[in-house]
Amino acid sequence: MKLKKGDLVRVTVGKDKGKQAKIERVFPKESRVLILGINQYKRHRKPQGEGRPGEILILDRPVPAANVVLVCPKCKQSTRIGYRFDAGKKIRVCRKCDADVD
Repeated sequence: MKLKKGDLVRVTVGKDKGKQAKIERVFPKESRVLILGINQYKRHRKPQGEGRPGEILILDRPVPAANVVLVCPKCKQSTRIGYRFDAGKKIRVCRKCDADVD
């Protein structure tokens, strides 16, 4: 998976299209990413006895990784990710301006 925790991404599809936020968690097996403030849903919780009243929780759900695109920290444009090998290390690179993403 080319996206990592802490990357600034832009949503390309769905109700949150065009919004930008940082990745909070990555789920590589499901190919999904959790982004704070994106893909929020409400969950209604029933009262749990006398001590706890019912409430409405706002939860963030993971988004498919194919529905987000990385925003380059240098050129501030949405871009795809390329790779370059430097001294035996694999470095992520912006495809538009060739700047290092990491």
